[in-house]
Amino acid sequence: MKSAQPYMEDTGFSSSFVIRGEQDRMELSVVMPCLNEAETLATCIRKAREALERQQIAGEVIVADNGSTDGSQEIARNSGARIIQVESKGYGSALRGGVAAAQGRFVIMADADDSYDFGDIPAFLEKLRAGADLVMGNRFMGGIKPDAMPPLHRYLGNPVLTAIGRMLFRAPCGDFHCGMRGFRKTAYQRMRLRTTGMEFASEMVVKAALLKMNIAEVPTTLSPDGRSRPPHLRTWHDGWRHLRFLLLYSPRWLFLYPGMLLILFGVAGTAWLLPGPQRVGTIVLDVHTLLYALMSILLGFQAIAFATFTKVFAISEGLLPEDPRLKKLFKYVTLETGLVVGAALLLLGLAGSVFAVSDWRAQHFGQLNPSQMLRLVSPAVVALTLGFEIILSSFFLSVLGMRRQ
Repeated sequence: MKSAQPYMEDTGFSSSFVIRGEQDRMELSVVMPCLNEAETLATCIRKAREALERQQIAGEVIVADNGSTDGSQEIARNSGARIIQVESKGYGSALRGGVAAAQGRFVIMADADDSYDFGDIPAFLEKLRAGADLVMGNRFMGGIKPDAMPPLHRYLGNPVLTAIGRMLFRAPCGDFHCGMRGFRKTAYQRMRLRTTGMEFASEMVVKAALLKMNIAEVPTTLSPDGRSRPPHLRTWHDGWRHLRFLLLYSPRWLFLYPGMLLILFGVAGTAWLLPGPQRVGTIVLDVHTLLYALMSILLGFQAIAFATFTKVFAISEGLLPEDPRLKKLFKYVTLETGLVVGAALLLLGLAGSVFAVSDWRAQHFGQLNPSQMLRLVSPAVVALTLGFEIILSSFFLSVLGMRRQ
C-alpha cells in the first residue's frame, strides 16, 4: 500500500501543502461566503492556508462571492483561493454555491470577517475523520472575546433559539448559529438544504437531527470581526426568520401538540358542563362557557389537520425526511376511513338536530329555555361541523398523498 506523501500543488501561491493519497483525492474544502469582505478576506485565506499546510491536509480554499463590489474577488484570487460567483443573493445561497463546487470529501465553512479561528480546522477535521456527519463549533464552550458578540445575541438570541431548536428537534448542539462548522459532503447532499438567508445555519442542524446523523461539537473561539462596516446580520429580522423556520419545520409543536391540548380542554369542559351549570366558588359557569369548550374542540381538530397536511406536504417536497410512524398510521387512516367517520358524525349531528326540533315542536314552537336548548343544539352543530370537515380533510389529504403514491 502506498503511503500518503506531501507534494506541492500549483495553486497560484507558494508553499501550499496538499497530501497525495492512494487516489489523489482532495480531503477538505474550506468555504467562505463573501460579500464585500475586502478588509479581512486575505487574512482569513492566509490563516486557512496555514492550517492546511501545518497539518499537511489535502485541501482547497473556496470563496463563494455573492456580488462583492469592493474588490474582494481580486483579493481572493491573488491570495490563492478559488472563486465561485454566486448570483442568487443571501448567506445561504452563497454557501450552497460554494459547497456545490467543493471538491473535498469534507467541507468546513466559516465567515470571512476574521471572527473565527481557522487554527481550529484540525479539530473539526479530526471529528469528521472519526465518523461525524456534522461537526458544530460551540462559541460558548470555546470562548467569546469582549465585544465579539452583542449582549442581546449572547444572552438572549442565541441561547433562546438554541434551546428552542434542541427542544423541537432533539439536536445535541449548544450553539445552533455558530458560523464555523464542518460536514461530510455526502451528508450535506442528503440534507437537501433549501433556505437562502441566514436561517441556512438552522436548517443544516435541523435536517441533520431529523435524518439522525452523527452530530459532534468542538469548542471554537469568537473574536471581534475586523471590518469597519456594520455586519450583514440584522438582529430582529434574522432572529425572526430563524424562529419562523424552526416552527415551520416542526408541525408537531406548531400544530399537533396545541391541537391536542385544545381538544383535551374542549372535551373535558364539554363533559363537565353538558349535564348542567357548574359552580366554582361564587362563579356559575353555564352554556356560555360550554360554547367556548365546543369551539376549542373545533379549533383543535383544525390544528391537528394542519399538522398532518404540513407533514405530508413537507415530506412530498423533500423538506422533511420520511416518517415511518406516518406511513404506519396511513395504513389505517385512509380516505374511506375518513368518509365513514365523517358520515357517522354527520348522522349524529343530524339526529341531535332532529331531536332538538322535536323538543321545540313539543313546546308548540314557542319560547324555549335557552340554557336547555343550547345543550341540545350546540353538540349537534359541532358534530355536523366536524363531520363535514373530516370528509373534506380526507379528500384533501388524499390529493396531497397522490404524488407519494
